[in-house]
Amino acid sequence: MVDKPAGWTSHDVVGRARRLMGTRKVGHAGTLDPMATGVLVLGIERATKLLGHLALDTKSYLATVRLGLATSTDDAEGEALGDPVETDQITDQAITDGIRALTGDIAQVPSSVSAIKVDGRRAYERARAGEDVQLEARPVTVSRFDVLATRQDGPFRDLDVLVDCSSGTYVRALARDLGAGLGVGGHLTALRRTRVGPFTLAQARSLEVLAEEEETAGRASLSLDLDAAVATAFPRRDADADEAAGLAHGRPLRPGGGDGTVGVFGPDGHVIGLVADDRGAARPVLVLAPA
Repeated sequence: MVDKPAGWTSHDVVGRARRLMGTRKVGHAGTLDPMATGVLVLGIERATKLLGHLALDTKSYLATVRLGLATSTDDAEGEALGDPVETDQITDQAITDGIRALTGDIAQVPSSVSAIKVDGRRAYERARAGEDVQLEARPVTVSRFDVLATRQDGPFRDLDVLVDCSSGTYVRALARDLGAGLGVGGHLTALRRTRVGPFTLAQARSLEVLAEEEETAGRASLSLDLDAAVATAFPRRDADADEAAGLAHGRPLRPGGGDGTVGVFGPDGHVIGLVADDRGAARPVLVLAPA
């Protein structure tokens, strides 16, 4: 896991990680827009195979919403759409009601600076090039949208918020829609992802720290090795030597009796692969051993 800096694309981070880790086999899951910081899940070498099997369908963010001005990109980097609007007349109850309308299962039009591809190019690339980007509304779930603090800054009202949401939710769009619903406009001035699925900021490392390690040791170290990553992301099943050898060669195991994908570990404590019960057996989903 990397703590992505502002201004970097996810692809930029992958390129930097390739140099720091000394390998071309680096991939990422759960794209972050350039403005955002925080948790970006990377897979190195064998772990690249794991990325497509991770359950990264829930995410958490800390953000700052500025009420009183809409922008062309729904963030502070865009052009102002009109003049600032006074917000001191907006009541706390009105903000609460506006947030409630944006909580739960909603239909959301993604921000024009999202990472969604439009005709092969990211929407944010087209928007920042001055194109008019139109995206379709899509169903998302906002399970938590809490105001942590508020500040009045001239005509603007700034809200520090915590958002728990489904994959595909755009916090920029929440800021835009909250401001629009209150009749004053709104945009995002800060966005930090604190969690992706089971992975949190506590496990993420900055590029600066990784670069220091690469300079002193010749290669940066992992936030989590493959064993720890699988143990974090999946229920664990321990296999005996015969089962471990069979799974390493793609053979199914006896059924485990559970639902979903399970990580299987051998007697030496290292992960062998992922299995899921199907047709009376625990069948391989992904074989990760031998190294």
